[in-house]
Amino acid sequence: MLSIIIPVYDEVQTLNILVRKIDEVAREHGYQVEIIIVDDGSTDGSWAIIQDIAKADERVRGIRLRRNFGKAAALSAGFNAAHGEIVFTLDADLQDDPVEFPRFLEAMNNNLDVVSGWKLKRHDPWHKVFPSRIFNWACSYLTGVHLHDHNCGFKCYRRQVLNEIHLYGELHRFVPVLASSRGYRVGEVVVRHRPRRHGRSKYGFGRLPKGFLDLLTVRFLTGFGQRPQHVLGTLGLLLFSVGCGGIAVLTVAWFLTRAPFHWGQPIHLTERAVFFYSIIALLFGGQLISIGLLAELLASHVGRESTSYSIAEQTTGSGDNGPDHPPMKNN
Repeated sequence: MLSIIIPVYDEVQTLNILVRKIDEVAREHGYQVEIIIVDDGSTDGSWAIIQDIAKADERVRGIRLRRNFGKAAALSAGFNAAHGEIVFTLDADLQDDPVEFPRFLEAMNNNLDVVSGWKLKRHDPWHKVFPSRIFNWACSYLTGVHLHDHNCGFKCYRRQVLNEIHLYGELHRFVPVLASSRGYRVGEVVVRHRPRRHGRSKYGFGRLPKGFLDLLTVRFLTGFGQRPQHVLGTLGLLLFSVGCGGIAVLTVAWFLTRAPFHWGQPIHLTERAVFFYSIIALLFGGQLISIGLLAELLASHVGRESTSYSIAEQTTGSGDNGPDHPPMKNN
């Protein structure tokens, strides 16, 4: 079964059309589908439309959040409610075409776990396209997951991927990156992007700073989430060493300008800018090392509740827990 998750925020004009198009594709290809529409605090009457659609079609389920929590929260609610082994996400503004479903599934059959849409030809205003291209380049460069369109909401996942990834904030666009960091195979397909005919875009230049901050968060989580001291401690040791070196050089110079050496004019440490820079480097380096230790303690605590690895498959031998044996409990 395919689970199709649609986050909605003020898209009252498009919902009936989108569900009808999904139904047409499902009937044409014989797909068994469930459609989960998540109302993320809409104020335009979208929830009433969702209720009507769900009453008319038993495959449709609606979820209404108490307020606008953001797309990541809406998707998480949909993921938790989905039952299908393959999960699609697409936006409700009709710019993502359900006709593309078979192409996503074909790509999944090529041993992929996550397939992201690539809007090669976009029908959006320049103030939305330009920031997106900058972000996509930076995301691919910093994470090593080379996708042309990280921002595309049209994606397809295997169920087990979503079971291992926790979304919060604005991390929904980074699911392929998070999945890749756990060893899942990520790819992309070119999708047809249709111009927006209803509603208005919620994205633009204002999202760019937040997107880059989220990108730094993801880069840190995927690279050093289980070993934060490696980055914080390294920077701290570097600064601490620079500070120690500066103080050492000034101390030697101070002795050499005094008896019995008298090499050059006597120097006063507090009159040298290098002295203050070295003190700042010492303090800042020590703080980074301390923060790294605290982060390690936090990572160790979180690690007890979640795994830092992902199992692809296991063999079942005579000594393993088979289907007739309950799982072992940790005492």
